[in-house]
Amino acid sequence: MNVRADSLWTALPLGSGVALLGHDANGLAALAKPAGTLSHPNAKGEESRALLRAPYRIDGEFYQWAKHRLWLLNRLDSATSGVILVAADGALAEAVRAQFKQRQVRKVYQALVFGTPPQAAELWQDRLAVQKRGERIRTTAGHLPAASRMSVVRAGRTVSLLRLEPQTGRSHQLRVQCSRRGLPIVGDQTYGDFRLNREFARTTGVKRMFLHSLETSFDYEFAGKTWHFAATAPLPAEFEVKAV
Repeated sequence: MNVRADSLWTALPLGSGVALLGHDANGLAALAKPAGTLSHPNAKGEESRALLRAPYRIDGEFYQWAKHRLWLLNRLDSATSGVILVAADGALAEAVRAQFKQRQVRKVYQALVFGTPPQAAELWQDRLAVQKRGERIRTTAGHLPAASRMSVVRAGRTVSLLRLEPQTGRSHQLRVQCSRRGLPIVGDQTYGDFRLNREFARTTGVKRMFLHSLETSFDYEFAGKTWHFAATAPLPAEFEVKAV
């Protein structure tokens, strides 16, 4: 298979609402994942909610259809929308995953939260613990360092839009850090404010978790060269709400 062929990308079996943001000559691509879509199916019967309408191999971390394989390089919670990366080559997938492990990938999120931060910009530092039971994850106070840079994009009367840049990669890190500062992410059903979530959904008619992976960028080594990759997933229109 020629991973550089545009025919691969034009014929992707994309899941509902998923869009191709772009790809490079090596076979690295970025997709825009809607809220509610699974990065990959976790159990039988979840295929219709997944990123691609194709069988997924958990042992190899790739989707497979016809003669094609597409490796999943990162994951987003089903409730989180935005940039997610895939690769059409196994060696390329390993090269990019190495960048994630070495924390060389720059990720920018935006979140709509209840309340307003006291500072327009701040470095958030916490210590967290991640507990995993099967596919269930819960993050609490612990000993693992977690850091994120926060800046206010838009401050409102009841909700604010924040720009968040995680410096570490703990599961649910941004959701927990917002919650611990009295700035729960709108629609967060695990760490959020359930009463405010209900009021927001009733008033606006929008029910989702308002966390979006906006930008991803990094350099990577492949085939004896250094390559740069960057992708941006436009902020969904519902994030423009200013009050409840």
